[in-house]
Formats: sequence, structure tokens, C-alpha cells
Amino acid sequence: MFSRNIPDILRHARIPGVKGFAVLNGIEASLRGLLVSIWPLVLYRALSDDAAAVSLYYFGIGLSSLFFGLMVPWIGRFLPRRWVYTAGVGFYLISCPLAIVGGPVLTPLALLLTSLATVTVSICTNAYVMDYIARHDLGRGETLKMIYAAVSWAAGPVIGVMLWKYWEPLPFLAAMGFAALLLATFWYMRLGNGKLITRARAPAPNPLAYLGRFFRQPRLIAGWLFAVLRSSGWWVYIVYLPIFCIEAGLGDQVASAAFSVSNTFLFLSPLMLRWMQRRGLKRAIRITFAACAACFLLAAFGQVWPPLAVIALFTSSLFLVMLDAFGGLPFLMAVRPAERTEMSAVYSSYRDVSGILSPGVAWLVLLALPITGVFAACAGGLASMIAVAGRIHPRLGEPRGTNARQPA
Repeated sequence: MFSRNIPDILRHARIPGVKGFAVLNGIEASLRGLLVSIWPLVLYRALSDDAAAVSLYYFGIGLSSLFFGLMVPWIGRFLPRRWVYTAGVGFYLISCPLAIVGGPVLTPLALLLTSLATVTVSICTNAYVMDYIARHDLGRGETLKMIYAAVSWAAGPVIGVMLWKYWEPLPFLAAMGFAALLLATFWYMRLGNGKLITRARAPAPNPLAYLGRFFRQPRLIAGWLFAVLRSSGWWVYIVYLPIFCIEAGLGDQVASAAFSVSNTFLFLSPLMLRWMQRRGLKRAIRITFAACAACFLLAAFGQVWPPLAVIALFTSSLFLVMLDAFGGLPFLMAVRPAERTEMSAVYSSYRDVSGILSPGVAWLVLLALPITGVFAACAGGLASMIAVAGRIHPRLGEPRGTNARQPA
């Protein structure tokens, strides 16, 4: 009889909406944005200024993260999703003290834990999004997430390097604060373990069994490849541009400044989404990958004039942000409801695969060519997605019931 006196917010968990997930994404962006431009510099220094060694370490970290990411759904069968998410944030909290101590052993270990944290949080978040956000709201949700994260990604890289130069432990201490805030916000939202969807048949007995279902769905493969290559573009931009600037005598702050300014393009994501809707998802993805590949190819000529590489890669970031805005929609729109958690793990593996592919290819390129050769190799990978995007259904992304798309 006392239930009538209990506030509704305590009696009934509020249904999470687009804005709630955007807030979570914004907090995590603050954490990652502070450290994103520091990790290449810290690792480069810890490994005695050897770019090839940096590539090998990133390669190993990518392999470890990929394996762990594929295991997350299996772990979720024994541990509730809310605790898996909590453990992921815990990896952030553990990695920062290790990075503060530093050294050739603890610095790569700290970066590994950060990668495990990112993939764990991403898998859980994607599963929550597909549980609570309607299919027709996915595009708006992705756009709002980018807007909420725009300030963090724009200011974080420059602020992180400034704090690191002032006192090296400072950005890692600040990142720990954001990790604690992320965890507190997650529990305040009371997301629980997501919606329960019962399968018509028994669940897969091992964490790799669902890969067969993934490879039987071409739309999922195409959406995943888009994510891998756009992530590889960001990977080369974030990791190798700072090293290029140091070796070219441009300083260690040019790249972080370029990265910060390029992230202000996130504020344009509503306009990017509108641009995509007028042209169709298929055509928009093909145009964007082509423009991005051209910019990376132009950056390969930075060996002749170093500022050209900075300008070209900065321009490419506009198209990478566009791919962030709508490049993930083909995958999200094709996922079956009963496979949300498993396919979230597959989709989130794009970070780890790009973290394996990019440093692996870069290491091979650096055996014979300077860093600008890495930019050219990335251009070739991005260009290959033009052909993959050609297999997208022309009407994918249109509201149901629409007979024809309006002309541009």
C-alpha cells in the first residue's frame, strides 16, 4: 500500500532513448579524446623512437583485442551485460595508473587494456542501442551521438598533449575521472541487461559459432568492411601523422592540433546525414570513400613537401567523419533482432581488425618505404570500398513504404 507514495522514477526504470546513449558516448569521447593523441607519442618514446616497433606492438594489441572482443558474447552468457559493461570501464581505470608508471612493458600493457575497454564498452553499447532504439531512429541516434562527442574529440587531443607536456600523469588522471563518471552515468540510466529475446533454437555453443551466420549475410559483411576501412583511415591519421610530423621536423603538436580541428566537423553531422538522405545511402558511401582515398593518395606526396601531407590528411578527416555519420547504417539496419548481442561483437571487431590490418601493412611498407608509403597503402584500401559499396541495395536506408527517392 505504500507503492503509491514511491516516485515513478524509482518504481519503473525509464526507457533509455537516443539522448541517453548520446550522453554515454559523449562521456566516453571525453576519456578517449584526451588520450588519443598521447598514445602514439608515449609508445613511440617508450620503444626508442622506432616507428616499425610501434607498428608491431599495435599489431599484437589488435590481435589480442580481436580475440577478446569475439569472446565477449560468450562471457555474457555467464555474466550479466551490466557487469560486462562495468568490467570494460574497469579496464580504463586500471590502464591509466600503468601508463603513468610507463616503461617499455607497462606502456604497451596500458594501451592493451585501453583497447579491451573500448571494445567491451562498444559491444555492450551497440547491443543496448539495438535493444532500445527503433530501426528508423538509428540514423538520428548516430548523428546525435556524434554531436554530443564533438566538443570532446575537438578539444581533447590538443588539451591532452598540453596536459602531458605540463605534467605527464595529468591527462591519465583526468581520464580516470571521466571513466568514473561514465560508470556512474551508466548505472544511473539503469540499462540492466537489455531486452530478452528468445531464440527458436538453442544458442550457439561457442563464441565463434555465430561467425558462420555473419558470413552468410552479404549486407552484414559489406557494412563491417566499411567500418574496418574507415577505422583504418582514422588509425593511420591518428598514429602515423604524429610520427611523420616529428620525423619531418614539424613538431609533436601539429598533428594533435590538426586532429582536434578536424573533429569540429562532427558538428556538421546533421548536415551530412541530410546530404546522404538526398543522394541515397549507396551513392553517398561511394562518393565519400572515393574522396577520402584521393586525399590519402595526395598525402603520399608529403615526402616532397611535408605540409602537403598534413593538409591532405586534414581534408580526408572531413570524409572520415561523414563515414562515421552514416557508414555504419548498412550493418545496423541488417541485423536480425535475435542476433543483436552476437552481431554487436562482430561489428565491434572492426576496431581490432583495423588495429591488426593497419600496423601489419604499415610494418611491411616501412621495410622499404618511408611513412608516406603508408598513406598510399591506406588510399588503396579506401578505394576498394567503392566496389563493395556498389553492391548495396539502392533503396537501403529509405523509410518503409517509400516508392521512390526524391531527386537530389
